[in-house]
Amino acid sequence: MRIVVTRNLPEPAVALLRTAGEVHVCERDRALDPADLRRVVAGADAVVAMLGDRVDGAFADAAGPQLKVVANVAVGYDNVDVPELTGRGVTVTNTPGVLTDATADLAFALVLMATRRLGEGERLIRSGTPWFFHLGFMLGTGLQGKTLGIIGLGGIGQAVARRARAFGMRIAYSGRRRVAAGVEAELDARFLPQDELLRESDVISLHCPLTEQTRHLIDAAALAAMKPSAVLVNTSRGPVVDEAALAAALRAGWIAAAGLDVFEEEPAVHPELLELDNAVLVPHLGSATEETRTAMAELAARNVVGVLTGNGPVTPVAA
Repeated sequence: MRIVVTRNLPEPAVALLRTAGEVHVCERDRALDPADLRRVVAGADAVVAMLGDRVDGAFADAAGPQLKVVANVAVGYDNVDVPELTGRGVTVTNTPGVLTDATADLAFALVLMATRRLGEGERLIRSGTPWFFHLGFMLGTGLQGKTLGIIGLGGIGQAVARRARAFGMRIAYSGRRRVAAGVEAELDARFLPQDELLRESDVISLHCPLTEQTRHLIDAAALAAMKPSAVLVNTSRGPVVDEAALAAALRAGWIAAAGLDVFEEEPAVHPELLELDNAVLVPHLGSATEETRTAMAELAARNVVGVLTGNGPVTPVAA
């Protein structure tokens, strides 16, 4: 069996893959352009793909009819044309669960950075700008008694809510459907229509998948509906937020601040966001702990081995 890995993986995952076939690793840390990607997957029985790899009909054509499984090293799989692949008999898998806590930690770190102006403060220190303490210096906002509005109360959203509860925040959420009554009770969470959630929340954290329905879910109209004191945090997918509209809203004071871990055209960031002190920007670090990234890679490898050995995938994506 020929197994292609489109970018470097932690060695424990590569070792696991070697138990099922000959492994070819593209030893680089950036996405392959489409032509190179199609070239390297030619003849593959299995491909371990990354978020930046476009896995579609052209990809499957290049790989060939023997392709059995594509293991995406991410929870989201908006880079994969799942109906196209499964229609060809190719199993698609992802890596849910193992990155929940790391991503929730990062999301709440962005909440704290944005509400307490931590990035702005560090830039001031590093620039050598003179400063002195006084009671009005670099005032942020506290979280106790404030409302955290979560759009998409899945596993990561629930983990963020638990962290917020420890900070004394109230929880509201919106989504396609209500979560189980037990989850609502544990988190003391209120289900609200999205327009009401936007109006009421002091902090809004996005944890929805990227679909045609959620692309630019947060647009100019949504931002205008939010409180002028509100903070927006996005650790889901970049295109869920209209970056141009967000930059305009931050500049005009429609909302107070934003914390972004993901961007519409990664790795590029809208240039106007780069100019704004009330925009906290980090480079897709949600799952970036050694433990989590290794667990993600190992889960992807277990999916590949399971399919190639006939035992089935661990975490398949439904068509």
